[in-house]
Amino acid sequence: MEFTSAAESYDRYMGRYTRRLAPALADAAGVGGAMRVVDVGCGRGGLTDVLAERVGEAHVAAIDPAPQFVAACRGRHPGADVREGVAEDLPWPGASFDAALACLVIAFMRDPRRGLREMARVTRPGGTVAACMWDLAEGGMTMLATFWAAAREVDPGVRGERGFVGVVRGEIAGLLRDAGLGDVEDGELQASAGYADFDDFWVPFTLAVGPTGTFLASRSGEDRERIRAACRDALPRGPFTLTARAWFARGTVPA
Repeated sequence: MEFTSAAESYDRYMGRYTRRLAPALADAAGVGGAMRVVDVGCGRGGLTDVLAERVGEAHVAAIDPAPQFVAACRGRHPGADVREGVAEDLPWPGASFDAALACLVIAFMRDPRRGLREMARVTRPGGTVAACMWDLAEGGMTMLATFWAAAREVDPGVRGERGFVGVVRGEIAGLLRDAGLGDVEDGELQASAGYADFDDFWVPFTLAVGPTGTFLASRSGEDRERIRAACRDALPRGPFTLTARAWFARGTVPA
């Protein structure tokens, strides 16, 4: 899936979660010290921020297929090697990095298996490949679960994002093994986001970001209002916080 929305719109939609999820992914992948790392599917740069803070911009590379996201990430990290491109055809030589990470990206790769193999190729033997994706199969990502539950009240046949790659417990670990990684470990990461009020929750869905925004934009005005009302009924009044769970896996590039 291509992301054509403005970088700022994505930040309002998902950036508030990435600020908490990205450090958890970097911790799980063991990023630190003088490592050289690559952020595959960097978006606006939420994970890139964390990597640059830990190892320095000069040791960070990042890539994304959306030019507006690449521009935003370059603006935030002018000292990093930020490029436009896809996970399935990474532009760096083999064994260029100590670790390759993909945060909330694997579901949107055109060919996730090839993307993970490329991440392994550009990582040195003994290095780490790690990825995470929201739990959409068990409803652990509350914001998305709330929206799609409301959407199914309008259209019971809507599948939402439950069929995406990586959203099922253990799936990312299996993909890493298929890509030739060894010592694969998996688990879950936790994040949360605060909302000032219901409008703070709802407006980002109207900005045509990601699968939810695309789906909402495709519906009639009446359907959109019904989805909005169902979300409103499912959430607290006033300020509130929503929790989010992501499935995580890491593996080691064999010698």
